[in-house]
Amino acid sequence: MEPNPLLDALIDEAGMSHAGLAARVNGVTGTGYDHTAVARWIKGQRPRGAVPDAICAVLSKKLGRPVALDDIGMGQPEGATSTALPKYLDRATALWRSDGQARPEVQAVPAVTGTAAITPVWEWENPPDDRDVSRRGAPRVGASDVQMLRTARSRYEQMYRTAGGVATKGRVVAFLTDHTAPLIRGSYSDVLGRDLLRAAGGLAAVAGICSYDADAQGLAQRYFHQALRLAKASGDRAFGGYVIALLVNQALFLRDYRQAVAFAEAGVRSAGPHISHALATDLHAMQAKSFARMGDAASAHAAMARAEAAASRIRRDEEPPETGYVQPGLVEAQLAETLISLGDWSTARQYAEEAVQSQAHARGRVHRLATLTTVDLGRSEAEQAAAHAVGALELAAGMESRRLRDRFVALRRQLADHRTAATRDAVDRIDDALAVPL
Repeated sequence: MEPNPLLDALIDEAGMSHAGLAARVNGVTGTGYDHTAVARWIKGQRPRGAVPDAICAVLSKKLGRPVALDDIGMGQPEGATSTALPKYLDRATALWRSDGQARPEVQAVPAVTGTAAITPVWEWENPPDDRDVSRRGAPRVGASDVQMLRTARSRYEQMYRTAGGVATKGRVVAFLTDHTAPLIRGSYSDVLGRDLLRAAGGLAAVAGICSYDADAQGLAQRYFHQALRLAKASGDRAFGGYVIALLVNQALFLRDYRQAVAFAEAGVRSAGPHISHALATDLHAMQAKSFARMGDAASAHAAMARAEAAASRIRRDEEPPETGYVQPGLVEAQLAETLISLGDWSTARQYAEEAVQSQAHARGRVHRLATLTTVDLGRSEAEQAAAHAVGALELAAGMESRRLRDRFVALRRQLADHRTAATRDAVDRIDDALAVPL
């Protein structure tokens, strides 16, 4: 079942308890619901018969305004990007609220697969586009508000890189709920509204990255879908391509390699002439990794060539802020991982060493050293591997990230197979770090 944060938010706005709503619905329908039934509705269960309409009637009377089935999350299925923009924004802000309250049904929601996973990408790529995103409400939104959201996105991205997604997620979600949601419910013109939704989409993307890093994959996917819908509303095709790259990365993690390849193709195709060279570099590199993990060496090498060609054309002053993660050495690290999957240890070593020698933020250096450690072990160079693993561990100190934790768990397993004094010391240090729960 898909959680229903819209109903939860309206019950809260109406100032009713779950038992109070159940009693009022029973008065209209003659049923015998109690507070546990309302809890099930919030978790995603849809009551039968006329009960959804009765819920609307009860909430309409209490709130003093019409409440429709879509408003309580019992109309069009949750997550459909074809929903009219105002309704979609209501759903998005309701999810932010429920996530900020750490609702268990939201935290544990599974990632969707099949058509449900593909449809948001297809609808981003295809018409119709939003013809007018202006809105009447309060407060009145100005250019300074949009700039505040942009600045906040940069702050939380840096916080994620420094402290990890586990530590950062609550901060960015609270900002979305407390500061972003009131603005997108406010009053703005079509032109300013597109800038506003672009900025809000950037924040939703960071929330998705942090959720991914905290291993809340279903929640991360929903934030990415939100960011993609906001990209469509903003009209910024390059930003939409960036969000597609986040979905590609998640598909790689979930081992859905065919979907990763297809999404990357959609990102390159749909961003068209607006695609940044840094984004094209990352999309092609992730395609290479996907092909390699499927055992398709020819396609992997072709994608590697496209990635390196795009990397040679990167001009940082021409890039949008979100592609700042494509730092020097990133493509080499990605391609080293491709070659590891293909068993080409010698060439992988060349790429991995070049990646480590390039300047990067601390989180990026952790991943690059971890990749180089894997290459060292593949070449039976256990002493170097242990040194690089310890270096990665020291850089990761203070970061709360399940993805980094996964890397160290994997490195520990690989190092434990090499019984030298250096590898035993590295394993002990990793064990000490892993002993502290996130």
